[in-house]
Amino acid sequence: MATSARESTILEGKTALVTGGSSGIGFETAKVLRDNGARIAVTGRDAAKLEAARKALGGDAIAIRADIRKMDDLDRMQSEIGTSFGTLDILFANAGVAFNTPLGKTDEAMYHRLMDVNVKGTFFTAQSVLPLMTQGASIILNTSWLNQIGTPKKALLSASKAAVRSFARVMSAELLDRAIRVNCVSPGTIETPIHRGPDETDAHFQAYVARIGEQVPAGRIGKPADIAAAVLFLASDASRYMLGAEMVIDGGRAEL
Repeated sequence: MATSARESTILEGKTALVTGGSSGIGFETAKVLRDNGARIAVTGRDAAKLEAARKALGGDAIAIRADIRKMDDLDRMQSEIGTSFGTLDILFANAGVAFNTPLGKTDEAMYHRLMDVNVKGTFFTAQSVLPLMTQGASIILNTSWLNQIGTPKKALLSASKAAVRSFARVMSAELLDRAIRVNCVSPGTIETPIHRGPDETDAHFQAYVARIGEQVPAGRIGKPADIAAAVLFLASDASRYMLGAEMVIDGGRAEL
């Protein structure tokens, strides 16, 4: 949808940063925030995908190549956002990785790869843009339904997302004097490239989508738009009475 064809303007005049915004949940959310009036910045590590996302978002969207594990990249990200936007009203800390870490087969490199992105990267992303954030701004963290259950081979992923869930509570308490609210979206399995192997065929991936959909009480796998709608609510003033909360969007998998 072009910028001129916005469906709503509930975020008119606001600025938003979406990390991991070149594909999947991040890109879909960036589009929804843009269509609702926000000026958008997205980050990613793949230059080609990032440029494609910038062109698709159109208008005055900006794209910043950044690895959230690297403090120099986060400093540069903050500088570029400050130059382009001046201040920041919305942060969707979405960038993350997901892979299995079986207890008996996980090495230290796997541990650092997952924890450095999901935990360290999320924490320091929020820290890096905090000086730019306005009074009453909204920070939305991307956690996971896995933080609530015990799933085999998911120990580190689940633990990393439980840490992010805790960040929302503690950061909200720390930022009360600035009225900055910090909340979480907690997706179930969502149909995004993160669940698709690099050489996986369309047929194989669609079989996976169908198989997972059968396990979900709602009867289907989630879509990026399902998460984007929740982020829009948390980014808007409609969520002004929510602090440190978690919105679980998983089709009922963690509850039913």
